[in-house]
Amino acid sequence: MTQGILLLAHGSRDPQWQRPMEAVAARIRALDPQARVGCAYLELTAPDLPAAAAALIAEGACTIRVLPLFLGIGKHAREDLPRKVAELRRSHPEVVFELQPAVGEDARLVELLARIALS
Repeated sequence: MTQGILLLAHGSRDPQWQRPMEAVAARIRALDPQARVGCAYLELTAPDLPAAAAALIAEGACTIRVLPLFLGIGKHAREDLPRKVAELRRSHPEVVFELQPAVGEDARLVELLARIALS
């Protein structure tokens, strides 16, 4: 079963804003050259979640893990993302979509940010 990873971020009108997300995607590919990974954005930046998911499905992904790259757990993470992933499930019933918790909820990231602040 081919797995895809979608890194989901908010989006911005500034094209340089995408660089950190693209860097994470590139690092995933470096760690696992077989990984199918893409970036998606909620607003102001392309591709949006449906388009990015469609691209991974076209590459053969049967399972797609959606990882929200949000530090704060606001309305997008609590309400919008579950709704958007439910829409993807309805549009692509043959694909398993796994919505992961926002990265800000991961104790490993909190620890890393604290260490960066102290260095």
